[in-house]
Amino acid sequence: MTETGYVVEPIGWIESPLVDDATAPLQGDEGAPEAWLVFEPQVSEGIRDLRAGTEILVLTWLDRARRDVLAVHPRGDLNRPRQGVFSTRSPHRPNPIGLHRVEIVSVEGTRMRVRNLEALNGTPVLDVKPVLDPGTER
Repeated sequence: MTETGYVVEPIGWIESPLVDDATAPLQGDEGAPEAWLVFEPQVSEGIRDLRAGTEILVLTWLDRARRDVLAVHPRGDLNRPRQGVFSTRSPHRPNPIGLHRVEIVSVEGTRMRVRNLEALNGTPVLDVKPVLDPGTER
């Protein structure tokens, strides 16, 4: 921790044809195109064991989200009652951390092609973790 708060450094970014949150799918399994996770060279040792076919959790910083939102209409549907933001998947929240379950399609050096990622082009990647099957230890 620093005197002004926590410091989180991105380890990469998203390359995606999605550039506008108004037209992007709300969830990755709702028609998101394939995209690339592009990692900084200094983290290449950390991603060396990830392979095509593996499911991973990608944590992103939703840099275009509002940080002053505490209640939303789920999925932007004004006919649904407002809910506290922490009971929704809204990107707009005090700490706009995105959580994306994706499948690796291919790996090319420090670039991974993935499916089911609804994050916008240029979104910073904070971390990657494996999806664990029940009983799996890592």
